[in-house]
Amino acid sequence: MTAQNEAHRSGFVNIVGNPNVGKSTLMNDLVGERVSIITSKAQTTRHRIMGIVNTPEYQIVFSDTPGVLKPKYKLQESMLDFSEGALTDADVLLYVTDVVEEPLKNADFLKKVAGEKVPVLLVINKIDLLKNNAELDALVSRWQELLPKAEIFPTSAKEHFNVANLMARIVELLPAGEPYFGKDALTDKPARFFVTEIIREKILLNYDKEIPYSTEVIVEKFDEKEKSLHIMAVVYVERDSQKGILIGRGGSMLKRVGMEARKDIEKFFDKSVYLEIFVKVEPDWRNRENKLRSFGYIE
Repeated sequence: MTAQNEAHRSGFVNIVGNPNVGKSTLMNDLVGERVSIITSKAQTTRHRIMGIVNTPEYQIVFSDTPGVLKPKYKLQESMLDFSEGALTDADVLLYVTDVVEEPLKNADFLKKVAGEKVPVLLVINKIDLLKNNAELDALVSRWQELLPKAEIFPTSAKEHFNVANLMARIVELLPAGEPYFGKDALTDKPARFFVTEIIREKILLNYDKEIPYSTEVIVEKFDEKEKSLHIMAVVYVERDSQKGILIGRGGSMLKRVGMEARKDIEKFFDKSVYLEIFVKVEPDWRNRENKLRSFGYIE
């Protein structure tokens, strides 16, 4: 490291925890950009997504990870690999819980977090849902027993409560080092990835039951011009019946998804967007290793 950059800090801050505790909301708040999609449904995040914060003094590489769960099929095994991988390369670990989940919900993973050598910051999210301070004190005491080495930060990512203090502590804990990415980088993901995530978010918001979890979105055409984008995306489902539900009567449901996604994609890229969405059936893709590899879940 050059003398000039001696004071520069950089590090990987990995965000882990169970599904639906607000990891993606917290990540977006810390990064200051909408990098991860957010819905009220579990398993919204499927990949490990990096959001990068740059100042002249430091670079923080945040990682949002899928919620930890016991896998029922190969896709969920890959999602768990992303979460467990985040334990191995963190400089600082953010373990996110909330005020409603049972602390021992995923005891095996929690045990791994307790054994971490790097600093662990325990974020108790959604404290705006608590009735009084006594409830918070009881929660803090319980978590101090489970993760005695962790520093505890009660927060509400949705209300931006205590997030600035959490950020300040993260900066203090960063090791000295050169930046890992260019100082203008926001994420490690290509532009196409955010198109697929926005479309998938709209599917999660517009459909119930198994449909959102049986879909995968792939961008097959991404033609970018100075002021416009032409995108062609394919939504894969596992069964013909799911294809019918996804498209809807006379194409009405798919049209709604397309309109909502196009608006967000235009906002994200600040360009006019022509979006085409097609639906294809790929039987049992969540359990097929070759498909999971081609969809980017297995390296």
